[in-house]
Amino acid sequence: MGVAKYIKEEKDRIKDVILQSGIHIKPLYTGDNLKDIGFDYKKDLGNAGEYPFTRGIHKLGFRSRAWTTRQYSGFGTPKDTNERWKLLISQGQTGLNVAFDLPTQMGYDSDDPMAEGEVGRVGMAVDSLRDFEIAFKGIALDKIGSGLTINAVASIMVAMYQAV
Repeated sequence: MGVAKYIKEEKDRIKDVILQSGIHIKPLYTGDNLKDIGFDYKKDLGNAGEYPFTRGIHKLGFRSRAWTTRQYSGFGTPKDTNERWKLLISQGQTGLNVAFDLPTQMGYDSDDPMAEGEVGRVGMAVDSLRDFEIAFKGIALDKIGSGLTINAVASIMVAMYQAV
């Protein structure tokens, strides 16, 4: 049974939802609800696998490709991390979720006194573009997606990632 038909048949059992702000929530929203504000299905939502990718990057979603498997990983040196990533990929991992050590997350170089005792401890130590080149060496970044779990120095890490 389709959602619209179900809602019509079960309307007495479906309670009205009113947010604290007083906004009434309908049990089902479709593109028709957005016509008044100039909603354009193709431009604003699109089909799966098509720009703007709001419904996913694959045309058939998870029917054609399983979810990306990403274990949060990275430790010690970029070389240590590269070896671990290659092992995980060989065992079926399909994406990388990069763990950085605390000094890297805070923007400290590994030789900074503030980094003492924390370098490479809870993630990979990154001090330069060369570290990224070592970490990602031999990994097909056009086939393996990556997530960089970092906040304060995100712009620097994204720039290095794009460079490799």
